[in-house]
Amino acid sequence: MTSLQLGLIAAGAALVGGVVVYNWVQERRVRRRLEESRRGGAGVPRDAVQSAAHRVEPSLPPVAIPENAPRGDAVAAARDEDYEPPLAVHARIASDLGGDDVALPSAARASVLGPARKPAAERASPQPDPDIECIVTLQPVRPVPAGALAAGLHARLGRPLRWFGRRDAGQPWQLLKSDTTGEFSEIAACLLLANRVGAASKPMLDAFVRVVADLASTLPAAFVAPDGDAETARAETLDRICADLDVQIGLTVLKTDATTITGTRLRGIAEAAGFRLAEGGRFDWIQEESGAVLFSLQNYRSEPFTADTLRMTSTPGAVFVLDVPRVSEPVRVYDQMKLAARRMAQTLDASLVDDNRRVLDDGALNAIRDQVRNTAAALREVHIEPGSPRAVALFGG
Repeated sequence: MTSLQLGLIAAGAALVGGVVVYNWVQERRVRRRLEESRRGGAGVPRDAVQSAAHRVEPSLPPVAIPENAPRGDAVAAARDEDYEPPLAVHARIASDLGGDDVALPSAARASVLGPARKPAAERASPQPDPDIECIVTLQPVRPVPAGALAAGLHARLGRPLRWFGRRDAGQPWQLLKSDTTGEFSEIAACLLLANRVGAASKPMLDAFVRVVADLASTLPAAFVAPDGDAETARAETLDRICADLDVQIGLTVLKTDATTITGTRLRGIAEAAGFRLAEGGRFDWIQEESGAVLFSLQNYRSEPFTADTLRMTSTPGAVFVLDVPRVSEPVRVYDQMKLAARRMAQTLDASLVDDNRRVLDDGALNAIRDQVRNTAAALREVHIEPGSPRAVALFGG
Protein backbone atom coordinates (compact mmCIF):
# COMPACT_ATOMS: atom_id res chain seq x y z
CA MET A 1 0.00 0.00 0.00
CA THR A 2 1.45 3.35 -1.05
CA SER A 3 1.85 6.40 1.16
CA LEU A 4 -0.81 8.17 -0.95
CA GLN A 5 -3.35 5.46 -0.25
CA LEU A 6 -2.53 5.53 3.46
CA GLY A 7 -2.92 9.30 3.47
CA LEU A 8 -6.33 9.12 1.77
CA ILE A 9 -7.52 6.49 4.23
CA ALA A 10 -6.39 8.61 7.16
CA ALA A 11 -8.06 11.71 5.74
CA GLY A 12 -11.32 9.83 5.20
CA ALA A 13 -11.25 8.45 8.74
CA ALA A 14 -10.59 11.92 10.13
CA LEU A 15 -13.53 13.36 8.18
CA VAL A 16 -15.94 10.66 9.37
CA GLY A 17 -14.68 11.06 12.92
CA GLY A 18 -15.18 14.81 12.72
CA VAL A 19 -18.81 14.42 11.64
CA VAL A 20 -19.46 11.90 14.43
CA VAL A 21 -17.93 14.20 17.03
CA TYR A 22 -19.87 17.18 15.69
CA ASN A 23 -23.17 15.29 15.91
CA TRP A 24 -22.32 14.15 19.45
CA VAL A 25 -21.53 17.72 20.54
CA GLN A 26 -24.74 19.01 18.96
CA GLU A 27 -26.85 16.35 20.66
CA ARG A 28 -25.21 17.09 24.02
CA ARG A 29 -25.97 20.78 23.60
CA VAL A 30 -29.57 20.07 22.60
CA ARG A 31 -30.18 17.84 25.62
CA ARG A 32 -28.59 20.39 27.96
CA ARG A 33 -30.94 23.06 26.63
CA LEU A 34 -33.86 20.67 27.03
CA GLU A 35 -33.05 20.22 30.69
CA GLU A 36 -32.72 23.99 31.17
CA SER A 37 -36.10 24.62 29.53
CA ARG A 38 -37.78 21.95 31.68
CA ARG A 39 -36.42 23.63 34.79
CA GLY A 40 -37.84 26.94 33.56
CA GLY A 41 -34.39 28.46 33.08
CA ALA A 42 -34.36 31.96 31.62
CA GLY A 43 -32.57 32.91 28.45
CA VAL A 44 -33.12 29.65 26.55
CA PRO A 45 -32.25 30.41 22.90
CA ARG A 46 -35.02 30.29 20.31
CA ASP A 47 -33.24 27.41 18.59
CA ALA A 48 -33.39 25.24 21.72
CA VAL A 49 -34.99 21.91 20.92
CA GLN A 50 -38.14 21.29 22.94
CA SER A 51 -39.94 18.10 23.86
CA ALA A 52 -43.29 17.77 22.08
CA ALA A 53 -46.38 16.94 24.10
CA HIS A 54 -47.87 13.74 22.74
CA ARG A 55 -51.58 14.10 22.60
CA VAL A 56 -54.14 11.40 23.40
CA GLU A 57 -57.69 10.63 22.43
CA PRO A 58 -60.51 10.62 25.04
CA SER A 59 -60.67 6.84 25.33
CA LEU A 60 -56.94 6.43 25.91
CA PRO A 61 -54.78 7.14 28.97
CA PRO A 62 -52.20 9.93 28.67
CA VAL A 63 -49.05 8.95 26.79
CA ALA A 64 -45.76 9.74 28.52
CA ILE A 65 -43.45 12.23 26.84
CA PRO A 66 -40.37 10.29 25.72
CA GLU A 67 -36.99 11.69 26.68
CA ASN A 68 -35.62 11.12 23.21
CA ALA A 69 -38.34 12.89 21.21
CA PRO A 70 -37.22 16.52 20.98
CA ARG A 71 -38.20 18.83 18.17
CA GLY A 72 -36.62 21.99 16.87
CA ASP A 73 -37.89 25.53 17.16
CA ALA A 74 -40.58 24.61 14.65
CA VAL A 75 -42.56 23.68 17.74
CA ALA A 76 -42.14 27.07 19.35
CA ALA A 77 -42.68 28.93 16.10
CA ALA A 78 -46.01 27.25 15.43
CA ARG A 79 -47.50 27.23 18.93
CA ASP A 80 -48.64 30.05 21.23
CA GLU A 81 -47.90 29.65 24.94
CA ASP A 82 -51.54 29.30 25.96
CA TYR A 83 -52.57 27.15 23.00
CA GLU A 84 -53.84 23.69 23.94
CA PRO A 85 -53.31 21.03 21.25
CA PRO A 86 -56.34 19.05 19.99
CA LEU A 87 -55.69 15.69 21.59
CA ALA A 88 -54.69 17.25 24.90
CA VAL A 89 -58.09 18.93 24.95
CA HIS A 90 -59.77 15.56 24.50
CA ALA A 91 -57.68 13.97 27.23
CA ARG A 92 -58.69 16.68 29.70
CA ILE A 93 -62.34 16.41 28.72
CA ALA A 94 -62.33 12.64 29.16
CA SER A 95 -60.75 13.05 32.61
CA ASP A 96 -63.31 15.65 33.66
CA LEU A 97 -66.18 13.47 32.48
CA GLY A 98 -64.74 10.60 34.48
CA GLY A 99 -64.24 7.68 32.16
CA ASP A 100 -62.89 6.06 29.02
CA ASP A 101 -64.72 5.61 25.71
CA VAL A 102 -67.03 8.48 26.56
CA ALA A 103 -69.16 9.99 23.82
CA LEU A 104 -68.50 13.68 24.18
CA PRO A 105 -71.49 15.88 23.32
CA SER A 106 -70.70 19.39 22.20
CA ALA A 107 -72.18 20.97 25.33
CA ALA A 108 -70.02 18.81 27.61
CA ARG A 109 -66.89 19.76 25.72
CA ALA A 110 -67.70 23.45 25.79
CA SER A 111 -68.23 23.38 29.55
CA VAL A 112 -64.60 22.52 30.25
CA LEU A 113 -62.89 24.56 27.54
CA GLY A 114 -61.47 28.03 27.79
CA PRO A 115 -61.40 30.43 24.83
CA ALA A 116 -59.45 29.01 21.90
CA ARG A 117 -56.58 30.93 20.34
CA LYS A 118 -56.06 30.83 16.63
CA PRO A 119 -53.09 28.50 16.01
CA ALA A 120 -50.00 30.09 14.53
CA ALA A 121 -50.13 27.49 11.76
CA GLU A 122 -53.24 29.26 10.46
CA ARG A 123 -51.49 32.59 9.85
CA ALA A 124 -51.10 34.03 6.37
CA SER A 125 -47.72 32.42 5.63
CA PRO A 126 -47.37 28.63 5.92
CA GLN A 127 -45.61 27.44 9.06
CA PRO A 128 -44.73 24.02 10.52
CA ASP A 129 -47.67 22.66 12.53
CA PRO A 130 -46.43 20.35 15.32
CA ASP A 131 -49.97 19.32 16.29
CA ILE A 132 -50.61 17.55 12.98
CA GLU A 133 -47.11 16.94 11.59
CA CYS A 134 -44.06 14.92 12.57
CA ILE A 135 -41.30 17.53 12.51
CA VAL A 136 -37.56 16.92 12.36
CA THR A 137 -35.17 19.88 12.35
CA LEU A 138 -31.70 19.84 10.83
CA GLN A 139 -28.81 22.07 11.85
CA PRO A 140 -26.43 22.26 8.87
CA VAL A 141 -22.73 22.86 9.50
CA ARG A 142 -23.03 25.89 7.23
CA PRO A 143 -26.05 27.58 5.54
CA VAL A 144 -27.36 25.64 2.54
CA PRO A 145 -29.48 26.62 -0.50
CA ALA A 146 -32.83 24.98 -1.21
CA GLY A 147 -31.23 23.15 -4.12
CA ALA A 148 -29.17 21.12 -1.65
CA LEU A 149 -32.45 19.62 -0.38
CA ALA A 150 -33.52 18.32 -3.79
CA ALA A 151 -33.67 14.69 -2.62
CA GLY A 152 -36.02 15.64 0.20
CA LEU A 153 -38.11 18.10 -1.81
CA HIS A 154 -38.83 15.42 -4.40
CA ALA A 155 -39.38 12.56 -1.93
CA ARG A 156 -42.78 10.83 -2.18
CA LEU A 157 -43.95 9.01 0.92
CA GLY A 158 -47.70 8.69 0.28
CA ARG A 159 -48.37 11.60 2.64
CA PRO A 160 -47.92 15.39 2.28
CA LEU A 161 -44.31 16.31 3.08
CA ARG A 162 -43.27 19.94 3.55
CA TRP A 163 -39.82 21.49 3.97
CA PHE A 164 -39.16 24.81 5.67
CA GLY A 165 -36.02 26.83 6.15
CA ARG A 166 -34.94 29.97 7.93
CA ARG A 167 -31.84 32.07 7.67
CA ASP A 168 -31.41 32.78 11.38
CA ALA A 169 -32.95 31.56 14.63
CA GLY A 170 -34.92 34.78 15.01
CA GLN A 171 -36.32 34.71 11.46
CA PRO A 172 -39.68 33.19 10.42
CA TRP A 173 -39.87 29.86 8.67
CA GLN A 174 -40.16 29.92 4.89
CA LEU A 175 -41.78 27.15 2.84
CA LEU A 176 -39.10 25.74 0.55
CA LYS A 177 -39.43 24.80 -3.09
CA SER A 178 -36.83 23.79 -5.63
CA ASP A 179 -36.61 27.36 -6.96
CA THR A 180 -36.48 29.11 -3.56
CA THR A 181 -33.54 31.50 -3.43
CA GLY A 182 -31.15 32.18 -0.57
CA GLU A 183 -29.37 30.03 2.00
CA PHE A 184 -30.78 28.64 5.24
CA SER A 185 -29.09 27.86 8.54
CA GLU A 186 -31.92 25.65 9.86
CA ILE A 187 -34.23 23.21 8.06
CA ALA A 188 -37.50 21.65 9.22
CA ALA A 189 -38.93 18.52 7.57
CA CYS A 190 -42.68 18.10 8.25
CA LEU A 191 -44.73 14.96 7.51
CA LEU A 192 -48.53 15.12 7.86
CA LEU A 193 -49.66 12.58 10.47
CA ALA A 194 -53.22 11.98 9.26
CA ASN A 195 -55.72 12.83 6.55
CA ARG A 196 -58.65 11.10 4.88
CA VAL A 197 -56.35 8.40 3.53
CA GLY A 198 -55.72 7.40 7.16
CA ALA A 199 -53.01 7.69 9.78
CA ALA A 200 -49.32 7.71 8.90
CA SER A 201 -48.03 4.20 9.56
CA LYS A 202 -44.86 3.19 11.38
CA PRO A 203 -43.13 2.11 8.10
CA MET A 204 -44.07 5.47 6.55
CA LEU A 205 -42.64 7.38 9.50
CA ASP A 206 -39.50 5.24 9.41
CA ALA A 207 -39.13 6.02 5.69
CA PHE A 208 -39.52 9.72 6.49
CA VAL A 209 -36.72 9.57 9.07
CA ARG A 210 -34.51 7.72 6.57
CA VAL A 211 -35.06 10.47 3.99
CA VAL A 212 -34.08 13.09 6.58
CA ALA A 213 -31.06 11.05 7.74
CA ASP A 214 -29.79 10.54 4.18
CA LEU A 215 -30.15 14.24 3.49
CA ALA A 216 -28.45 15.16 6.78
CA SER A 217 -25.43 13.04 5.87
CA THR A 218 -24.97 14.86 2.56
CA LEU A 219 -25.23 18.42 3.91
CA PRO A 220 -23.85 17.52 6.57
CA ALA A 221 -26.26 18.44 9.37
CA ALA A 222 -27.10 17.34 12.88
CA PHE A 223 -30.61 16.16 13.75
CA VAL A 224 -32.39 14.13 16.41
CA ALA A 225 -34.77 11.42 15.19
CA PRO A 226 -38.26 11.39 16.74
CA ASP A 227 -39.62 8.43 18.69
CA GLY A 228 -41.26 6.32 15.98
CA ASP A 229 -43.72 4.51 18.24
CA ALA A 230 -44.86 7.74 19.89
CA GLU A 231 -45.35 9.45 16.52
CA THR A 232 -47.32 6.45 15.24
CA ALA A 233 -49.59 6.63 18.27
CA ARG A 234 -50.05 10.36 17.71
CA ALA A 235 -51.02 9.73 14.09
CA GLU A 236 -53.58 7.08 15.02
CA THR A 237 -55.24 9.15 17.74
CA LEU A 238 -55.34 12.25 15.55
CA ASP A 239 -56.92 10.16 12.79
CA ARG A 240 -59.64 8.95 15.17
CA ILE A 241 -60.36 12.49 16.32
CA CYS A 242 -60.76 13.66 12.73
CA ALA A 243 -62.92 10.66 11.81
CA ASP A 244 -65.41 11.69 14.50
CA LEU A 245 -65.59 15.22 13.06
CA ASP A 246 -65.57 14.36 9.34
CA VAL A 247 -69.05 15.44 8.23
CA GLN A 248 -70.32 15.96 4.71
CA ILE A 249 -73.87 17.20 4.09
CA GLY A 250 -75.87 16.21 1.01
CA LEU A 251 -79.09 17.73 -0.33
CA THR A 252 -80.55 15.86 -3.31
CA VAL A 253 -82.59 17.46 -6.07
CA LEU A 254 -84.57 14.53 -7.49
CA LYS A 255 -87.27 14.01 -10.08
CA THR A 256 -89.83 11.93 -8.23
CA ASP A 257 -91.83 10.95 -11.33
CA ALA A 258 -90.53 8.79 -14.14
CA THR A 259 -88.85 11.64 -15.99
CA THR A 260 -85.18 12.55 -16.04
CA ILE A 261 -83.11 15.71 -16.54
CA THR A 262 -81.03 15.99 -19.69
CA GLY A 263 -77.37 16.64 -19.08
CA THR A 264 -77.31 19.75 -21.25
CA ARG A 265 -80.20 21.32 -19.33
CA LEU A 266 -78.64 20.46 -15.98
CA ARG A 267 -75.33 21.99 -17.06
CA GLY A 268 -77.01 25.16 -18.23
CA ILE A 269 -78.90 25.58 -14.94
CA ALA A 270 -75.81 24.75 -12.86
CA GLU A 271 -73.58 27.23 -14.68
CA ALA A 272 -76.26 29.92 -14.52
CA ALA A 273 -76.31 29.37 -10.74
CA GLY A 274 -72.53 29.94 -10.54
CA PHE A 275 -71.17 26.38 -10.75
CA ARG A 276 -68.16 25.41 -12.85
CA LEU A 277 -67.54 21.97 -14.28
CA ALA A 278 -64.41 20.68 -12.54
CA GLU A 279 -62.12 17.68 -12.67
CA GLY A 280 -63.35 14.78 -10.60
CA GLY A 281 -66.73 14.56 -12.29
CA ARG A 282 -68.60 17.32 -10.46
CA PHE A 283 -69.54 20.97 -10.57
CA ASP A 284 -67.90 23.28 -8.01
CA TRP A 285 -69.31 26.51 -6.58
CA ILE A 286 -66.23 28.68 -6.07
CA GLN A 287 -65.98 31.79 -3.95
CA GLU A 288 -64.62 34.54 -6.17
CA GLU A 289 -62.68 36.37 -3.45
CA SER A 290 -60.69 33.37 -2.18
CA GLY A 291 -60.98 30.83 -4.98
CA ALA A 292 -62.12 28.24 -2.40
CA VAL A 293 -64.72 25.59 -3.26
CA LEU A 294 -67.73 26.18 -1.00
CA PHE A 295 -69.88 23.25 -2.14
CA SER A 296 -70.24 20.95 -5.13
CA LEU A 297 -72.89 19.35 -7.33
CA GLN A 298 -72.58 15.65 -8.15
CA ASN A 299 -74.54 13.20 -10.24
CA TYR A 300 -77.30 11.30 -8.46
CA ARG A 301 -76.14 8.29 -10.45
CA SER A 302 -72.65 6.87 -10.07
CA GLU A 303 -71.41 8.26 -13.38
CA PRO A 304 -69.27 11.41 -13.08
CA PHE A 305 -70.24 14.62 -14.81
CA THR A 306 -68.04 15.35 -17.83
CA ALA A 307 -68.56 17.49 -20.90
CA ASP A 308 -69.18 14.33 -22.97
CA THR A 309 -71.57 12.57 -20.59
CA LEU A 310 -73.58 15.76 -20.05
CA ARG A 311 -74.14 16.02 -23.83
CA MET A 312 -75.24 12.42 -24.28
CA THR A 313 -77.02 11.29 -21.10
CA SER A 314 -79.67 12.29 -18.60
CA THR A 315 -80.07 11.77 -14.87
CA PRO A 316 -82.93 11.66 -12.36
CA GLY A 317 -81.21 14.19 -10.12
CA ALA A 318 -78.14 15.82 -8.64
CA VAL A 319 -76.69 16.05 -5.14
CA PHE A 320 -75.44 19.24 -3.48
CA VAL A 321 -72.51 18.37 -1.17
CA LEU A 322 -71.04 20.51 1.62
CA ASP A 323 -67.71 19.35 3.08
CA VAL A 324 -68.09 20.93 6.53
CA PRO A 325 -64.47 20.87 7.82
CA ARG A 326 -63.06 22.34 4.60
CA VAL A 327 -65.08 25.57 4.41
CA SER A 328 -64.97 28.74 6.46
CA GLU A 329 -68.24 29.68 8.17
CA PRO A 330 -69.96 26.34 7.45
CA VAL A 331 -73.40 27.49 8.66
CA ARG A 332 -73.43 30.46 6.28
CA VAL A 333 -72.25 28.22 3.43
CA TYR A 334 -74.98 25.68 4.25
CA ASP A 335 -77.63 28.39 4.06
CA GLN A 336 -76.23 29.43 0.68
CA MET A 337 -76.22 25.84 -0.57
CA LYS A 338 -79.76 25.22 0.69
CA LEU A 339 -81.01 28.28 -1.20
CA ALA A 340 -79.25 27.15 -4.39
CA ALA A 341 -80.70 23.63 -4.02
CA ARG A 342 -84.23 24.96 -3.52
CA ARG A 343 -83.95 27.19 -6.57
CA MET A 344 -82.70 24.32 -8.72
CA ALA A 345 -85.47 22.03 -7.47
CA GLN A 346 -88.05 24.67 -8.36
CA THR A 347 -86.53 25.28 -11.80
CA LEU A 348 -86.46 21.55 -12.59
CA ASP A 349 -89.86 20.84 -11.07
CA ALA A 350 -88.11 18.37 -8.76
CA SER A 351 -88.14 17.64 -5.03
CA LEU A 352 -85.50 18.29 -2.39
CA VAL A 353 -84.93 14.97 -0.59
CA ASP A 354 -82.47 13.24 1.75
CA ASP A 355 -80.50 10.06 1.09
CA ASN A 356 -83.62 7.96 1.73
CA ARG A 357 -85.67 9.97 -0.80
CA ARG A 358 -87.71 11.60 1.94
CA VAL A 359 -88.80 15.15 1.19
CA LEU A 360 -86.91 17.72 3.25
CA ASP A 361 -89.27 20.24 4.81
CA ASP A 362 -88.25 23.33 6.79
CA GLY A 363 -87.97 21.35 10.02
CA ALA A 364 -85.64 18.77 8.48
CA LEU A 365 -83.50 21.45 6.83
CA ASN A 366 -83.20 23.32 10.13
CA ALA A 367 -82.14 20.08 11.85
CA ILE A 368 -79.40 19.64 9.25
CA ARG A 369 -78.35 23.25 9.87
CA ASP A 370 -78.01 22.46 13.58
CA GLN A 371 -75.80 19.49 12.71
CA VAL A 372 -73.55 21.73 10.62
CA ARG A 373 -73.34 24.29 13.44
CA ASN A 374 -72.54 21.62 16.05
CA THR A 375 -69.86 20.07 13.85
CA ALA A 376 -68.22 23.46 13.28
CA ALA A 377 -68.29 24.13 17.03
CA ALA A 378 -66.76 20.72 17.78
CA LEU A 379 -63.96 21.37 15.29
CA ARG A 380 -63.18 24.70 16.92
CA GLU A 381 -63.15 23.10 20.36
CA VAL A 382 -60.18 20.99 19.30
CA HIS A 383 -58.54 23.99 17.61
CA ILE A 384 -59.32 22.99 14.03
CA GLU A 385 -60.82 26.10 12.49
CA PRO A 386 -63.12 25.06 9.60
CA GLY A 387 -61.64 26.06 6.26
CA SER A 388 -58.19 26.77 7.72
CA PRO A 389 -54.96 25.33 6.26
CA ARG A 390 -54.91 22.88 9.18
CA ALA A 391 -58.46 21.67 8.42
CA VAL A 392 -57.79 21.43 4.68
CA ALA A 393 -54.70 19.31 5.39
CA LEU A 394 -56.40 16.97 7.87
CA PHE A 395 -59.53 16.52 5.77
CA GLY A 396 -57.81 16.18 2.40
CA GLY A 397 -56.27 13.25 0.62
